[in-house]
Amino acid sequence: MKELEGKRILITGGTGSLGQTLVKRLLRGEMGKPARITVFSRDEAKQHYMRLDFMHLREATDDIIYQNSQDLLNFRIGDVRDYPALLAAMRDADIVFNAAALKQVPSCEYFPFEAILTNVYGAENIVRAIRENKLPVEKVIGISTDKACKPINVMGMTKALQERVLIEANRDCPDTSLMCVRYGNVIASRGSIVPLFVEQVRNNQPLTVTLPEMTRFLLSLHRAVDTVFASITCGNRGETFVPQVASAKMIDVAKALMGEKELEIKFTGIRPGEKVHEIMVSEEECFRTVERGDYYVILPVLPELREEKDFTPALQSEYSSKDKNITVSQLRELLASSSSEIAAFL
Repeated sequence: MKELEGKRILITGGTGSLGQTLVKRLLRGEMGKPARITVFSRDEAKQHYMRLDFMHLREATDDIIYQNSQDLLNFRIGDVRDYPALLAAMRDADIVFNAAALKQVPSCEYFPFEAILTNVYGAENIVRAIRENKLPVEKVIGISTDKACKPINVMGMTKALQERVLIEANRDCPDTSLMCVRYGNVIASRGSIVPLFVEQVRNNQPLTVTLPEMTRFLLSLHRAVDTVFASITCGNRGETFVPQVASAKMIDVAKALMGEKELEIKFTGIRPGEKVHEIMVSEEECFRTVERGDYYVILPVLPELREEKDFTPALQSEYSSKDKNITVSQLRELLASSSSEIAAFL
């Protein structure tokens, strides 16, 4: 079934790493050919270069994407903080992917209210637009993070609130299905640790790791998009999709990228707001978590929103990155498969 066939799609924060990969796969027609894809974001420069990448290629290396990008893809300047601008963009949307976020942990620690404005007020503006204007939006997918689970930092706290704002809104927006996806560190995404390690190895510099015991969940951009598509395909109102993915020690990621080189590993200490281990499903949530294929699905915290009434919990304890870490050799395979650039580097 092609769930997005003929749909008008709005992607807030669509110029980010996830947004660009999401757009590519939508243009390929994996979920059906949309009627229109609109990238809504506040950075005109990123939109300009994304437009060049998609619409003014010197060679159409992928004819389908090249042609569809000219027919279907458009860009709109705006900010999820700006309710009138967001409302105007949402009037013609059937599906909304909310990828707009302040996501750098230290930045959010230094500017907590800025994180609240984007991550919490932005989500509320989406809900408000639907609720107050009876917009015919069919589905809203909020892009969340493992840091929203038992949050200790501002970014995680605001993302946890974003999840609750969107999920609770199912009570007030009966004709719209609002869901979330929650996942860990995306390999090779902008600002992540893997590109930093690659640069340090290239320059024969020491690799900077926070703590020897620090672990993280790792997944590719395509696995992140798979999770978004899974929520569209088999998600119910108010649910949160969590992919079952590998986790690893950061020191092992450094060793995997170092290869045959023998470079120093420097421990820099934990940064403001960082956790030693990440959790994607908490011990409180595990008792309302079910399994669907390669995903854990957290049922809504509000029992009246749960469509699954009789279920067997899929987990007996929290789903943490400290457990079942993969080896250095397995990491090299995962890293190589996640990005052509990293594969060439390795």
